[in-house]
Amino acid sequence: MELYEAIRKRYSVRSYEAKDVEDEKLRRVLDAGRTAPSARNRQEWKFVVVRDPAVRAKLAAAAEQEWIQAAPVIIAVVGLTDGQTMFCDVPKDPVDCAIAIDHMTLAAVAEGLGTCWIGHFKQDEAKKILGVPEGAKIIELLPLGYPKGPAKADKPRKSFDEVVCWETFS
Repeated sequence: MELYEAIRKRYSVRSYEAKDVEDEKLRRVLDAGRTAPSARNRQEWKFVVVRDPAVRAKLAAAAEQEWIQAAPVIIAVVGLTDGQTMFCDVPKDPVDCAIAIDHMTLAAVAEGLGTCWIGHFKQDEAKKILGVPEGAKIIELLPLGYPKGPAKADKPRKSFDEVVCWETFS
């Protein structure tokens, strides 16, 4: 699949087929995240892959979103430098991990899979479930699987001119 097609086809999948994700596809999705750019190329992240149904159910409860346990895989994207900022005074982990997550979401589309960014979850509870150490933080949970039902129609987007400024903020 061509990149721009994957960008256009990506949507938040909240219903999944009861079908396992093949190891080769999962590895390609994870590798897309692994090879994403990061600040100073430090790659200070971990991707915790959860396939166990009991653990997925616990994560769904921690996220207060029962539907995510239906995804055959949940990837917890963990930033390892909690509290550090880049020179521009922006937190490092959310930026680096978001780039990796976005690479994974687009790779998932290319593999015929779907994902949904989950930022609503109880951090301490999810960390305990996954054994994430102090000093690290789960940035997002990423359910992954085959979408159930037809693809959703494109969501409306602001026009190009509403979001693009030239030379100065306007």
